[in-house]
Amino acid sequence: MLSSPGKKLWTHFRAKHRQVFEASLYSILNKIFDIAPPMLIGLAVDIVVKAEESFIASFGVTNKIHQLYWLAFLTFLVWALESVFEFLFKVRWRHLAQEVQHELRLETYDHLQKLHISFFENQNTGNLTTVLNDDINQLERFLDVGANDILQVLTTVITIGSIFFFISPLIATFSFLPVPFILIGSFYFQKKIAPRYTSVRDEAGLLASIITNNLTGMMTIKSYVAQAFEKERLRKQSLGYSSSNKSAILLSSSFSPLIRMVILCGFLFTIVLGGMQVFDGVLEIGLYSTLVFLVQRLLWPLTRLGEIFDLYQRAMASTKRVMDLLNTPIKIDDGEDKIQYENFKGDINFKNISFKYDTGVEVLKKINIDIKAGQTIALVGATGSGKSTVLKLLMRFYDVVSGEILVDGKNIKTLSQNSLRSLVGFVSQETYLFHGSIKENILYGSFDKSEEELLSASKMAEAHEFIEKLPNGYDTIVGERGQKLSGGQRQRLCIARALIKNPPLFLFDEATSAVDNETEAAIQRSLERITKDRTTIMVAHRLSTIKHADRIFVLDHGEIVESGNHDELINQNGLYRALWNVQTGSKN
Repeated sequence: MLSSPGKKLWTHFRAKHRQVFEASLYSILNKIFDIAPPMLIGLAVDIVVKAEESFIASFGVTNKIHQLYWLAFLTFLVWALESVFEFLFKVRWRHLAQEVQHELRLETYDHLQKLHISFFENQNTGNLTTVLNDDINQLERFLDVGANDILQVLTTVITIGSIFFFISPLIATFSFLPVPFILIGSFYFQKKIAPRYTSVRDEAGLLASIITNNLTGMMTIKSYVAQAFEKERLRKQSLGYSSSNKSAILLSSSFSPLIRMVILCGFLFTIVLGGMQVFDGVLEIGLYSTLVFLVQRLLWPLTRLGEIFDLYQRAMASTKRVMDLLNTPIKIDDGEDKIQYENFKGDINFKNISFKYDTGVEVLKKINIDIKAGQTIALVGATGSGKSTVLKLLMRFYDVVSGEILVDGKNIKTLSQNSLRSLVGFVSQETYLFHGSIKENILYGSFDKSEEELLSASKMAEAHEFIEKLPNGYDTIVGERGQKLSGGQRQRLCIARALIKNPPLFLFDEATSAVDNETEAAIQRSLERITKDRTTIMVAHRLSTIKHADRIFVLDHGEIVESGNHDELINQNGLYRALWNVQTGSKN
């Protein structure tokens, strides 16, 4: 009987049902032909003992030698068919396992990409990696081996049971006495071990999270001399994972020895009762030989039920985690309207918008900003005032709580998210580079751009000069998260990545926060050129970088408290003037 995760998986992969039935048929046929050899041994004994009166002789083959020839041919045919169906079921189940794990991994990853940004803020990377990798691999392992094993055990019980009851109902009754106890024990075992494997998967996710975080934060660990602390933290989590596994292993390992002793009873019943019936002339010697061999084929595979259920429960615990992730609701519904690049004007309106994160604290309060096409506006204010949140709302990483954001007069909730973001060149304060070459990182998302456009964007971002000095130039590998480059170099590559996209709308979130003064001045000159006639929103702490903005909005605790150009705000002698004086060292 399928567990709840198993039912969900079965329903989820309706398109694979035909392949499952085909693989199942091959498993069943293989097991039927696998059971046949003991019956052939019984026929051989029957030929030797009864000669011309054997079972085969009843088909008209009376010569003993000819009977043996026919038996040999039949044996060859049975073994050949068993081998053929073994090949077929292994290929079908393993192909199915590969297809399911591949499709499920891609589907789960694709669903992850559609989830709300806050979901990732509440999750750890290691746990998600474990779900996408190890948990899906657990399901693959079960489909590789476990599904076939379950089918073949069922086929063995049904087929051999039918043969037993046909030959001798009395022997069958006593020989099958252990089977109900085995099945009851198996279901009890399954019920007991399921929560233990759920715990194992959870502990594995936490362990992977610590390892992932520590590897990416190794510089911080070393700089704070926290190696011993992290080793101890990893030791405790690894011990927790080991303890969970030991708990499951203890129960799993106890199953087979107990079942083996129950099986022994059935085997003894067959030997004793069958022998007595032979002595009484009720049972033929050949049939007795068949029953003795068949009872082993029946009962000994049942000792593997523990391993099979063990594999099954591991797979179901992993499947539950995968299906839970797939069932995570997508909070932001995608719109259907699209804005084409050539039709985009660049008018943006924030109308009375308010927003708060899951913490419940209101970050933005009734914000109103009107940006005309081609204008450059800037958002300034203290840390935590809501500047970056405005950009995230425009990109629809989050949805506003109230109010609306219009792009060319259209509410962004009605727009396709990909259509909206394709118009935007976004440079975040959190510079992120992928493990690969500098060229690949700049061309990321703009894969069809030419070499000439690559060089032009790099020069405009003031990155070309330092790239050329690297040993392999644009083919230099930057390392994971760009760790081989300095902060300023990483930021310039991110700016180049946005520039090569040639978007009609630029969003810069602290675009020059990690560069030196000389590079900042160079980038500032570039930004003044590239933002001309393009709608641009800049978030900045360094007020010198936004002096040229057409309009500057000053935020304080989520509210706009001042607005105007640089000169107007200086003359207002308010918060902007105070920030300017702090940064320039002016006392006036």
